[in-house]
Amino acid sequence: MTNETQNGVNAGGLEKDFSNMSVQGGNASAAPKKRYVPPHMRNQPAGVTPPPSGGRGGASSLPPAFSSGRGRFSDAPPTAGGGGGGGGRWSSMSAGGGSRRNDGFGSWKDGKHMIGPKNDRMELDLFGEVNDGTTQGTGINFDKYGDIPVEATGNDVPEPITEFTHPPVDEHLISNIRLARYTTPTPVQKYSIPIVGAGRDLMGCAQTGSGKTGGFLFPILSALFTHGPPPLTAPPTPSYGRAKAYPSTLILAPTRELVSQIHDEARKFTYRSWVRPAVVYGGAEMGAQLRQIERGCDLLSATPGRLVDLIERGRISLANVRFLVLDEADRMLDMGFEPQIRRIVLGEDMPGVMDRQTLMFSATFPQNIQMLARDFLKEYVFLSVGRVGSTSENITQKIEFVEDRDKQSVLLDVLAAMPKGGLTLIFVETKRMADMLSDFLIYSNIPATSIHGDRTQREREYALELFRTGKTTILVATAVAARGLDIPNVTHVVNYDLPSDIDDYVHRIGRTGRAGNTGHATAFFNRNNRNIVRDLIKLLQEAKQEIPSWLEMIASESAFGGGMRGRGGSRGGSRMGGGGRLGGPTRDVRTSGAMGGGAFGPRSGGYGGGYGGTPSGFYNGPPAPEGGSGGSSWW
Repeated sequence: MTNETQNGVNAGGLEKDFSNMSVQGGNASAAPKKRYVPPHMRNQPAGVTPPPSGGRGGASSLPPAFSSGRGRFSDAPPTAGGGGGGGGRWSSMSAGGGSRRNDGFGSWKDGKHMIGPKNDRMELDLFGEVNDGTTQGTGINFDKYGDIPVEATGNDVPEPITEFTHPPVDEHLISNIRLARYTTPTPVQKYSIPIVGAGRDLMGCAQTGSGKTGGFLFPILSALFTHGPPPLTAPPTPSYGRAKAYPSTLILAPTRELVSQIHDEARKFTYRSWVRPAVVYGGAEMGAQLRQIERGCDLLSATPGRLVDLIERGRISLANVRFLVLDEADRMLDMGFEPQIRRIVLGEDMPGVMDRQTLMFSATFPQNIQMLARDFLKEYVFLSVGRVGSTSENITQKIEFVEDRDKQSVLLDVLAAMPKGGLTLIFVETKRMADMLSDFLIYSNIPATSIHGDRTQREREYALELFRTGKTTILVATAVAARGLDIPNVTHVVNYDLPSDIDDYVHRIGRTGRAGNTGHATAFFNRNNRNIVRDLIKLLQEAKQEIPSWLEMIASESAFGGGMRGRGGSRGGSRMGGGGRLGGPTRDVRTSGAMGGGAFGPRSGGYGGGYGGTPSGFYNGPPAPEGGSGGSSWW
């Protein structure tokens, strides 16, 4: 046998031996050939076929609602009878238009509002339990506030309502209002609901705690629940495969905390409806907010900076906005947001002033803000509502003369003298002082936490949660918390550092004295605060309060005059009362002639094409009656 033959035989034998081998040691020809099955498909009943390999190349197995809908988040134009609710994300799953799951949402189907099923877990999360003070902060009985002064000026102002009834309030919204344990409309709601329901623009001068959030949410949601999603006025622009949101309601507010609060209220009152609320703000992870608006974005609460960012990214279009709300409008301008606001309202694709309803709310409206309103509103009604908690039995003010070096020891005395069980909110001017004072209180065996602009969003939310739930009874805050926060059971506000602006002082003390409770406000005053002494005295005079004699002395002495030393001051209880100026002009400047003839009507031309034109007919409803006051003909 030659070497080639021997090698060939050996080679062939080896190949045959190897081909007959198996891992189990058996004969491959005898064992059936097995196919790999992914772990998630193993142990399936007979007849279940694994999906085709490759994943991306196979046909989609998603339900139609995940790839279509009414067109709010796709590049295809909306269909006439599309299922409502956040772009059809969870609706139109079947011919019946029912909800995909028991998620607390409804839908809009064939021109009808399909109320979603109850979700007990969501209901408990949104509305809490009866007598649960941590979640029932908005369930205020305002029966005793019927004498709060209200002034409504403008042409043909609708009559106020006295109860939540249908009409003008949608029946499903009334059921959510009852879940929130509202019993009677607040003064601002009594007027705003019929004003907005009549299609009028509104400028509301109302303090935080007066129910102004419901004042704009209730009439807007009533309209949306009754008439459904507005049709897109133009085909959606391509967004290169990314989902784009087309909200019908946009609410702008200056701070993360305030837009989050508005969003929380919107979640309550949109429960089981087709309207999907969303919120975006700076300082939070962008990806999570993008996923949220893709799930549904019919009512968007936003800070101006983050909204401009999302518009530039092509993720939000304002072309479908029919309701625009500017909350805390004066503070947004004070914080330097005017360029962003003007761009959003007048420089993007938002419908013009004649094709939308615009509502401006704030605690103060100085004359320059009212002058600016002519660029955003048309034939508006000016609504000025007296301060909730301004009656004498609600808030007791104490102004202490305290030098800076004595503030910590005096604060301990003040806290020790207060009744137990309530929450105390302490305002300071700097972030460093917020942390220092919080550490000092903790060192003194007093549970405390702090919030300010240098803390991360997660840290701020955690601190607020500790405070709301009463796990920490003292919160030290900078001005970031002075506006918009609505925390129940705050019984004491301490101005450890007085602000330099009297409006901020008014907002700060407004954190207490709510829901019929007795509130206390303590201010530490010294000569470093002389810049507000005249405004403070004027405020006390207008509110018919007792003015400490030493405060008048400081106001009258020269900048280099002598001084009071030590703690001193008045420990007496000067009380807030009346409903006067309270932090800024609340008078409609149109009645004073300061704006000139025709200044409050819509102007022709303007920034970004925001003026002129005719109403587009939001809901193609009946035209306004002849001789009416203008306003929208959306319904």
